[in-house]
Amino acid sequence: MSQRPLRVLHFVTGGFSGGATQVAIALVKAAQADANIEPLLVLRKKRRADPAKFQALVDAGVPVTQVNNVTHISAIIALAAECRRFRPDVLVAHGFSEHLWGRYAGLLARVPTLVHVEHNTRERYTWWRLQQAKWLTRYTKKLVGCSEGVRLRLLEMGFPSDKCIAIPNGINLQPFSDAQAYPYHQRADNIVMVSRFSKQKDHATLLKAHAQLLAAGYLVKLTFAGQGKLMGNMQQLSEQLGTTEWVDFLGFCDHVPELLKQSKIAVLCTHYEGMPLSLLEGMAAGCSVVASDVPGVREVLIDGSTGLLCGENDSDAWFTALRQLLDQPEQASTMAAAARQRALQEHSKELMNERYRQLFINQLS
Repeated sequence: MSQRPLRVLHFVTGGFSGGATQVAIALVKAAQADANIEPLLVLRKKRRADPAKFQALVDAGVPVTQVNNVTHISAIIALAAECRRFRPDVLVAHGFSEHLWGRYAGLLARVPTLVHVEHNTRERYTWWRLQQAKWLTRYTKKLVGCSEGVRLRLLEMGFPSDKCIAIPNGINLQPFSDAQAYPYHQRADNIVMVSRFSKQKDHATLLKAHAQLLAAGYLVKLTFAGQGKLMGNMQQLSEQLGTTEWVDFLGFCDHVPELLKQSKIAVLCTHYEGMPLSLLEGMAAGCSVVASDVPGVREVLIDGSTGLLCGENDSDAWFTALRQLLDQPEQASTMAAAARQRALQEHSKELMNERYRQLFINQLS
């Protein structure tokens, strides 16, 4: 390595709601404590983003800046200028479509090493954007999938196998360190789903399954923590199903760890995932977990051992799985303990940070 610290610039959307941004923030914070790496977080400014969240990063001492998002070209030009100022050795472009604009900027600024991080198994690639991504791969050292499922998806799309690797996402386990102080049998029979309200997530199927539970006499509360454009649609669906008394829409929630530790069941009803951070948090919190049987989730949950998997869009399967956990609390408790152990051993942010650190150092050695 050079005498000065390795400079690593992370470029990601500034929307704050997705896992890509959370991973990039975690990597930058970890690098701040590493004498061998000098990090910088660059956010692609979003019109609807809460400015208080950006200011919170600044106040916390995170090295962060924003580039404009008027057009893709203007974002590229602004990021290239930031690269010339910071002179990174590595530019890490997180998520779609930021990995396109980030790498174009890196090429313009002649950044030595470009890294593309793919955060989902189903992105909005048009034919033209896929061709751009493949062309940019010629100048990219590594394509990182945030799970093995994402890496396999990259290969299916025709990206070179020698450049594609998997580094599973990790979470901050500290807020869940006291989860054992919340015995499973003493928790509320609540079902909690933490996610944004977007087309990717499948709140509707979960609402329908919950309505079936209520009709069968299982009077359990369903709690949604998260924001998004589709929240109003789901509130209307709850009204149509007649379940509003038993469904809470919290919106933004700043006490997710406490909410999970006080609840028995954490779920993720979704159409596709990369590496579901909210599911990992539910596992770390000691909840019994249910999730959709889709890529990105399958490698996190072992069906029948660390949780239950349900078919996508299958409300009957979700009803059956949730009823099983409620009817068989001892089995649910056993699976919850196994899920927590798996999260602690395999999905810490420290393990994720070290894997990325080695990647950056090895690419320049």
